[in-house]
Amino acid sequence: MKKKWLSMLLASTMLIAACGNDTDESSKKKHVEHEQTETTQQTNHAHHQHTLANGDLQEETASVDVLPSFLDQQSEDLKLVYKAAGKATEILKWLPCYCGCAESADHKSNLNCFIKEVKKDGTVVWDDHGTRCIVCVEIAIKSIEQAQKGTTLKEIREQIDHDYKEGYSQPTPTPMPS
Repeated sequence: MKKKWLSMLLASTMLIAACGNDTDESSKKKHVEHEQTETTQQTNHAHHQHTLANGDLQEETASVDVLPSFLDQQSEDLKLVYKAAGKATEILKWLPCYCGCAESADHKSNLNCFIKEVKKDGTVVWDDHGTRCIVCVEIAIKSIEQAQKGTTLKEIREQIDHDYKEGYSQPTPTPMPS
């Protein structure tokens, strides 16, 4: 059941661009009302934010179950991608990103587009880079979907490297999974 839910979740994120550009005023109003209700209902958690020199915002929360406040105004689909990334750290840390973040943000893998680190005590330092980059989001979605289907990390890595070898930036310096 959990895998089926996550697959549906990831498939729905493919519509991020379309959902983010909704021009129907009643849909926009419902979306804003939903976000306001959700924000009102959220438990107040301690969040520590700072902005990096490259413009990325990082925020620390108590765990992967507590999303950063920089997602408050983002689409539900993008929030789901961040939730999935938080649950898939052992997958995404082996996969490179091809958006140019290795140079601009010193990222080491696709995971860093969403999470800088998970500390020993379980606190998470989130990164907002993925909120502005469809390449980061696509790689995360494709990778998690393939892992759910039973594809090995090495096979996923080879496919991502193949899919993004032309027309994209140099990949992050991500080690190859064994």
